[in-house]
Amino acid sequence: MGNDNDNISTRLTYLLIGGGIGAVIALLFAPKSGQELRGDLADATRKGIDKSRETAQQLGERAGEYYESTRERAGELYSQAASKASDVYSQASEKVSDVAQTARATAARQTSTVAAALDAGKKAYQEEKRKTELSGRIEAAPQYTEKPN
Repeated sequence: MGNDNDNISTRLTYLLIGGGIGAVIALLFAPKSGQELRGDLADATRKGIDKSRETAQQLGERAGEYYESTRERAGELYSQAASKASDVYSQASEKVSDVAQTARATAARQTSTVAAALDAGKKAYQEEKRKTELSGRIEAAPQYTEKPN
């Protein structure tokens, strides 16, 4: 887009320069008096300057139009990108929340399983300890045997 405008403005500039050079050469080779020639040169120069100003003004207006349309398009693209980023962030937040809830539930299940295993281990220990203490008391107790009469 910018390359075509540069190419057009370059060609237009060369055309104006070439036209100016051609006018000067035509005036130099025309059979006129010095005063007439100077007047013609001044007129051609004024016309060239006026034409250059008009062209510069047109190019400036076009550049302003291109700038505005490009700025609007960039604003639209920015809005679209911001919207997409917001959507992706929302989706990621939801996924993270789901994963966190699943992890909490799994941890709670594991905790209850571990707690149940610890309780079972404590009960088994206490039961074995009680059995051991009872058997030690029975073995340590005096043995009375009956004598046969």
